[in-house]
Amino acid sequence: MTTVDEEYPAELSSGDNFVAGPLPDDPEDVETPEPEQTERDARQELLKVEAELNTRWPETKIEPSLSRIAALVNVLGEPQTTYPVLQVAGTNGKGSTARMIDALLTRMGLRVGRYTSPHLQLVTERIALDGAPIPASKYVDIYHDIAPYVAMVDGAGGPPMSKFEVLTGMAFAAFADAPVEAAVIEVGLGGTWDATNVADAQVAAITPIGVDHVEYLGSDLAGIAKEKAGIIKPGSVAVIAEQDPVVQKVLLERAVEVDATVARAGSEFAVLRREIAVGGQLLTLQGLGGVYDEIFLPLHGAHQAGNALLALAAVEAFFGAGKDRQLVIEAVREAFAEVETPGRLERVRAAPAVLIDAAHNPHGAQALAATITEEFAFRRLAAVVGVMADKDARGILEALEPVASEIVVTRNNSPRAMPLDELNDLALSIFGEDRVVAEPSLDAAIETAVALVEESDDPEEPLAGGGVLVTGSVVTAGEARTLFGKEPA
Repeated sequence: MTTVDEEYPAELSSGDNFVAGPLPDDPEDVETPEPEQTERDARQELLKVEAELNTRWPETKIEPSLSRIAALVNVLGEPQTTYPVLQVAGTNGKGSTARMIDALLTRMGLRVGRYTSPHLQLVTERIALDGAPIPASKYVDIYHDIAPYVAMVDGAGGPPMSKFEVLTGMAFAAFADAPVEAAVIEVGLGGTWDATNVADAQVAAITPIGVDHVEYLGSDLAGIAKEKAGIIKPGSVAVIAEQDPVVQKVLLERAVEVDATVARAGSEFAVLRREIAVGGQLLTLQGLGGVYDEIFLPLHGAHQAGNALLALAAVEAFFGAGKDRQLVIEAVREAFAEVETPGRLERVRAAPAVLIDAAHNPHGAQALAATITEEFAFRRLAAVVGVMADKDARGILEALEPVASEIVVTRNNSPRAMPLDELNDLALSIFGEDRVVAEPSLDAAIETAVALVEESDDPEEPLAGGGVLVTGSVVTAGEARTLFGKEPA
C-alpha cells in the first residue's frame, strides 16, 4: 500500500502613545531588520516568556488531575481533537521513539507536529513542526495567544496551571494552527494524570517500563505500569515494547478493559536481525504488515533497534497496515536512515571521541553501558557524570562502573543538580579513590576527562582509542551539546 507518501509579521500596537509619521516615498526606504537581529530579539522575548512560565509550578511538581488542562483546551476550542494523535509513554526511549514516528509519518507524506519533553538546550525543541523546533518568535506568539485563556483557568479557583500544562496547551494550539495531519505526543510523566492525556490517542506506543520518578510514581512496578497504561484509550491500538511480565500483565488488562487492539513486540512484531554497522546498525524488522529488510539506523544500541521496531509498528497501526498490507519499504528505509536523536550516544568530537548520552536512571544507564561494551572498543573510557538530586545516582554509577576506566563527577547548572560532594562520595564508594576525580563545572570536567584518556604511563601504549562519555542527566547532556557548539534540534 502506498501510504500518503515562517515567517510571522510583528504585531502592530496602537494606543495613546502611537504617533503616525510620514510614510516613506520608496519601499526601499523601509528599514528591514537583519535576520540575526530579529532572531536576537525573539530570543530576548523567549527569555521573558520563560521567566513568566518559571513562576508556575515546575514540571517536577504535579497534582493528579486533568481538570486544569481540560479547562484550558475547552476554552481554546479543543484543538487536540482536530488531528489524529499518536501518544508515547514508558520509562526510557520515549523521545527517540517519538522522533522515529515523526520521521516515518513525514516520509509518508503527512505534515506532523511533535511534542516532547524535557528539552536538551532550548525550550522551543519541545514543539516541533515538519521535523524542526518552532522558531522562538512563533513560540512567543503562541504563548501570548493563549495567555488570556490560561489566566481564565487560573482565576477559576484551585491551583494555577503548571508550566507543563501551559506548554501542553501551547503545543495543542500550535498543531491546530499549523495545521498538522498527525501529532506525535510524548507523555511528560506517568500517563493517566499527565497533561498530554487530555488527548485521545488512536495509537498508544509504550516503551519499556522500569522504575523512575519514584517520588511521584512510587517504586512498585505494577503501580507504575498502571499509571502509564492510562494512555490506552477505548478503541485505540496499543503497541507495546517488550516488558517485564508484571508490566505486560497490567498493560494487557487495561487493553481488555477499554477494548483496545494490542500488538506486542516479540509476538506480533519483532527485530529479526541486527548487525552492527559503521555509524549505526543494519536491521531486519518484522512489522505488523510484513518484513522490512535492509533498514539502516544511524543510532547505536539494541535499545534503539527496539525503539525503531516500536515506531514502525505504531505507524503501521496508524495507517491500518497488517496482514499483507505494508508501508512502502523504500520510504521506511529513507525515514530511518535520516533519523537524528540529539544527546543519545551522540558523537561531538573525534579525537579523542566524546560521546553525549542523556541516560538519567539506572535502566537507561544499563542500556548505555551494554551498547558501549558491544559496539565501541575504547582502550580507555572516562565518564563525566552529573546527576539530578532526585535521581538514583547510585544505580546510574553502578551501571557505568564496568565500562568506565575513570569517572569525573561534576554538576550541571540546574538548581536540582546533586551536590558535588554527595555525588563524589557515592562515586568513591563504587569506583574507589584511584578512579574518581571531582570537578565543580561541566567544562572543567570534560577537559579533565580528555586529559585522562590522552595520558599514558606506558610509552608503548597507543593514545588512540580513548573516549569520553558525558552522561547522567538530560540537563548535563544539553549543556555538553552547547559547550561543543551544537545547535538545538
